[in-house]
Parts: sequence; C-alpha cells; structure tokens
Amino acid sequence: MIGEKKVLYSGMQATGTLTLGNYLGALKNWVGLSGEYECFYGVMDLHSLTLRQDPPAFRKNARSLYALYVAAGLDPEKNCIYYQSHVSAHAELGWLLCCFTYMGELSRMTQFKDKAAKHADNINAGLYTYPVLMAADILLYQADLVPVGVDQKQHLEICRDIATRFNNIFGDVFTIPEPYISASGAKIMSLQEPEHKMSKSDENPNATILLLDDTDTIIRKFKRAVTDSEHEIRYDQEKKPGISNLIDIYSVVTGKSRAEIEREFSDGGYGAFKLAVGEAVAAELKPLQARYQELLADKAYLDARIKENDEKAQYTANRTLRKVQKKLGLTERIR
Repeated sequence: MIGEKKVLYSGMQATGTLTLGNYLGALKNWVGLSGEYECFYGVMDLHSLTLRQDPPAFRKNARSLYALYVAAGLDPEKNCIYYQSHVSAHAELGWLLCCFTYMGELSRMTQFKDKAAKHADNINAGLYTYPVLMAADILLYQADLVPVGVDQKQHLEICRDIATRFNNIFGDVFTIPEPYISASGAKIMSLQEPEHKMSKSDENPNATILLLDDTDTIIRKFKRAVTDSEHEIRYDQEKKPGISNLIDIYSVVTGKSRAEIEREFSDGGYGAFKLAVGEAVAAELKPLQARYQELLADKAYLDARIKENDEKAQYTANRTLRKVQKKLGLTERIR
C-alpha cells in the first residue's frame, strides 16, 4: 500500500499489436482505476524474450504498446507506466526469488508445458523461470491486487507461495497479493475458433481483431467469423460459442445486455448481426487509433512520460530490493 491507496499491478508483453481481447478484457478496465488505486503498468519486454525477437521490430512494438496504453485512456501522470527492462531490480529480485522457488513448483506450471509444446526448438531456462520473474514484478511494488485471467491464475498462486515462504523466514518483507476481479470486462474468444481465447499470436489473421486494424479490415473479419448452422441470435456458450462470443463483444462495446441484443436482432440473420458488431467495434477503436497516431508523432511528450515513470518505478522497486538484500545479508553498496 502506498499512502492511503492500495497498489494494483499489471502489464502486457511487448510483442505484436494488442488485440480486441486485450482491450475489452483488460486495458479498457484499467482506465479509471487510478482514482481508487495506486497503479503500476509495465511494458513487459523482459518476459517477451523467452521467444526470439527481431530487435528493430521488438523495439518498435514496445514503444507502440506504451502508446496504446496511453491512447486507451491510461493517464501517464496518474498511472506509473514504465518499461520493465528499464528497472534492473526486476532481474535482480528475479534471481534472488529463484533461490526460494522449488523445481517441482515450476514443473507444474501449465503455461510452461503449453509453450514448450509449441516451441519445442526453444525450451529455454527463461521460459521455465518465467513465473519467478513475474513474481518479482508484482512483489517489487508491494502490490495488493493483481488483475488475473484464468491463464494467469497459477502464476499469481506461485507468486503468493514464494512471498509467503520468504516472509516466514525473514519477516513481513512482501505484501501478499490478492487477485483483482473486475466487475466488467469480458473474455473475448477467437473469431475462427470460438472455443479458444483471442490471441495476437494466432496464425490465422481472420481469428483476431488487432487494435490498429482499419474499419474495412475489422468488418471483413467479423463477416468471416465462425458461427453455426442455425439463424437464431441467442446466447448459448455451449451450443453456439461463435454467436455467444459476438454477443459478448457487442455487449461490452455498446453497453447493451445480452437480452437486449437478442431482442434487437430477433428478426435479422447472422449477416446483419456480424455487420453491426463490426461497425460498433470499428467506431469504438477509431478514437483510440487517432490518439495513438498523435502520440507516436509527439516524440518529446512520449519520451518525457517514459523517463518520469521509469524513475518512479525505479524508486519504488529499489526500496523493496534493498530491503530484501539486507534481509539476505548481502553487503550494502557504498553510496
């Protein structure tokens, strides 16, 4: 806790362009939390290195992600938006926590198993110890709350286990983070395989709406969305996952309830509904895209915000790191 506010921590990997799922499921919900919480949002570029990156594209993507955070409505003067790699305490605490993490715990991580299966030619140690670095991310800022989806729940659990183990040995060093469950938000699924979550790494370009897709592309992708052989627009995740996903998207974007949507399109077919969803999403993203272009064009403004927030993140993280180093008996640096 910083001052009277609880600390909320989250971040996204700096690979590729964010998807509609990232926006509706997380980013849109972060906006406005700064009034209630002290928020830290990382551009998680160190985590991105578990996969091979093209350096120029990677550098560009990281800056693009920072700009998308701000374009989506995160005020960099109210939220600490920073680059993970600019705060060396992440890597330092990550190593120290590795010494308090058991091999068996890491071996049980389902995300490691999934990614190792997909990238059998690059099962590196970073991929294996990813949850420890993630724990360091959270614990450095003494986070009270961490927004988590189903795929990240296991990582927060191991973070809590590591922090508790350390505290049991050395006293109350780390805040034990709790999951933050948003009242709004949605789990947005693939447009081509609605049983799976929308992902920016999907090989099928028609499966994913990217935040920087233009209007024609967005509408075209929604027109190609997989549905079913019926013609009734009805919410049923088990029997009609494609249509249910489109209803969820339309609901979050327009604010209409599922029942209202079913009534609105009771006389129409899938074609008209898909077009309406595409147009609504395009309209939702247009202001974000315009603001994003403005930010990229204003290099001085973006650089100044990055510098300020990096410094704030460094100050906060280093306070925790020094406390940990002292508890472990490491020799203090002469300043």
